[in-house]
Amino acid sequence: MGRNYESLHDPNAEYTMRELSAETMGVEAKRGGGRDVEITDVQCTMVDGNFPWTLVRVYTDAGIVGTGEAYWGAGVPELIERMTPFVVGENPLDIDRLYEHLIQKMSGEGSIEGVTVTAISGIEIALHDLAGKILEIPAYQLLGGKYRDEMRVYCDCHTEEEADPEACADEAERVVDELGYDALKFDLDVPSGYEKDRANRHLRPGEVRHKAEIVEKVTERVKDRADVAFDCHWTFSANSAQRLAAEIEEYDVWWLEDPVPPENLEVQEEVTKSTTTPITVGENRYRVTEERRLIENQAVDIIAPDLPKVGGMRETRKIADVANQYYVPVAMHNVSSPIATMASAQVGAAIPNSLAVEYHSYELGWWSDLVEETVIEGGSIEIPEEPGLGLTLDIDTVEEHMVDGETLFDES
Repeated sequence: MGRNYESLHDPNAEYTMRELSAETMGVEAKRGGGRDVEITDVQCTMVDGNFPWTLVRVYTDAGIVGTGEAYWGAGVPELIERMTPFVVGENPLDIDRLYEHLIQKMSGEGSIEGVTVTAISGIEIALHDLAGKILEIPAYQLLGGKYRDEMRVYCDCHTEEEADPEACADEAERVVDELGYDALKFDLDVPSGYEKDRANRHLRPGEVRHKAEIVEKVTERVKDRADVAFDCHWTFSANSAQRLAAEIEEYDVWWLEDPVPPENLEVQEEVTKSTTTPITVGENRYRVTEERRLIENQAVDIIAPDLPKVGGMRETRKIADVANQYYVPVAMHNVSSPIATMASAQVGAAIPNSLAVEYHSYELGWWSDLVEETVIEGGSIEIPEEPGLGLTLDIDTVEEHMVDGETLFDES
């Protein structure tokens, strides 16, 4: 991009006492067994999928490369470039220290939440892939070992007639019978024909009935063959969310996702505690500090962190550990390429309270071509025993689908 971040003035570093680089911390001991490895570069390339996936690669002097992914968003590649000088020369095996190092170094630039955390997440995932390759162990082993050999996948479903309850039911049946999924999700923030004002978050009675009809038709069609969740995308007022949740209590709803905006925790808690319909929240919160408040206030029945957005693999593990203290399951939100999808599955395999990982790209024909290995089969992800994430990036597919103006990674 032409910017030299190595020479960029860093006023935060001039007064912070919490400098966590290896040099400052005095981390100098020699490591045996091929573990004396240094990071030489970090690069990213944005791929134009159904979302603009930001793929991240961490290079080392041992010739081993780790691949990760950051949640999509403008500014993420620039932030990754900004942080590269902070990790060059570091040992990639010190994942936890490097994560905290980047959080501290970027504190003045917003590492509490938002795209700064997202950019750090992409590097952190790549470090897990890289560490697994150096140590010749799968990534889940770095997180404590396995609870399961495969992760259940829930398919985020769509139809051209997304507001037609029968069309949604038809698609649900097709995805179960033809594609083999036993877990689905549909959107409820769709036009009903009863709307009067798109800004006030209020649901009129006809709108509530319309959304309840979608829930009824879909759940009745698949019955016990599949669990079905429904997403609201932070659209409704507290009262409207409560009325909708109450209206669908009689149906077999896996969960109702993000019925109110994410900023006001008290409102979220009120909605969740007002209904027996399970409420799922979490994709728009960052790091364990924010997700923890949802869990400890019992403002959520199921927590849904988005791993390449929330802080990465270890941060998601920390969130799951807090959730486990409150007996709250984890259903990972995911709109990613196969890279972060597998990272989510690796974490899901390593935690006791994992429900499923989302798959948002079943309509994108080349999603699976991005890597050489099969990722999703029969509605689940088999956890690889190969080192790291267990995936091999197909560089030709990356190059074919790069966002206009992007530059391809260097050869590994």
